[in-house]
Amino acid sequence: MKALVTRLDSFGDVLLAGPAVRAVAARADHVTLLCGSRGAPAARLLPGVDEVLVWDAPWGGFQPPDVGREDIDALVDRIDADTALILTSFHQSPLPTALVLRLAGVRHITADSVDYPGSLLDLRHRRAPHAHEAEAALDLAEAAGFPRPDDGRLRVRTPPRADTLTGPGPYVVLHPGASVPARAWSPERAAEAVRELAAAGHRVLVTGGPDERDLTACVAGEHGTDLGGRTEAPQLAGVLAGAAVVVTGNTAPAHLAAAVGTPVVSLFAPVVPAERWRPYGVPYVLLGDQDAPCADSRARDCPVPGHPCLNTVTATDVAAAVEKLLGEA
Repeated sequence: MKALVTRLDSFGDVLLAGPAVRAVAARADHVTLLCGSRGAPAARLLPGVDEVLVWDAPWGGFQPPDVGREDIDALVDRIDADTALILTSFHQSPLPTALVLRLAGVRHITADSVDYPGSLLDLRHRRAPHAHEAEAALDLAEAAGFPRPDDGRLRVRTPPRADTLTGPGPYVVLHPGASVPARAWSPERAAEAVRELAAAGHRVLVTGGPDERDLTACVAGEHGTDLGGRTEAPQLAGVLAGAAVVVTGNTAPAHLAAAVGTPVVSLFAPVVPAERWRPYGVPYVLLGDQDAPCADSRARDCPVPGHPCLNTVTATDVAAAVEKLLGEA
């Protein structure tokens, strides 16, 4: 049986699909993961994936491409599967993807859908109202005939050792950036946290992407080690795997840290619900005002002056959360 799993969102979303992918892989002969370009680096880390098919959908992402008949026809020609599992967030419709898969000749398609699917779905599933994204994906896989084969935690393929980046000895990672501004702690607060953690005796590594080098340099200052722009996805997994604790917002490194088993201090802006997107399967401390006016707004830019849901969190709060997780370990 050839199976296709789709998750067309970003890096972290694809990581949260990992347990469901493993469930499908336990029963299928070949598993293709269809994802967008932002999720592809995560897809290549997931156990159980035999092939990664990359396509940016006009109905997903922060800057979706225009609808193009030739582009969709080319995707239809590339899809080769008997059965498909469409994974979406609670607020997304799977039906545009289902239409493409049906045109590609996929015989059996399963998805969560609140909308009437007509002939687009063979199994229309209803997700539990407050399920975490990883749990919702696992529930959908089980409904499609792919029961969970393991503990259901997030996982990635064994990352490379990162000693040349991290240096010797224990360390804490602070990742100050976020995929959207509304989910980011302020650089000033992050820099204060680096100083306070260093004063408490911790070695602090500051991570970020190639476009975040100015941010990581500012946050690391003289008291942290700046790794901004120096880690592709596998290397970042290795850095996070070696950390005692990771401090980050609701963004991809939170889920990557969970996938390598590292505790997380989560600076969580409530623009999306923490119950659905918090670090999954590892010890964590959630910081941030979950009842702030921006709650459940799905805003990309903070709609409240001063970004109070996160900027009321202090460096001392973060240092105390780090110590709490270290004490539990």
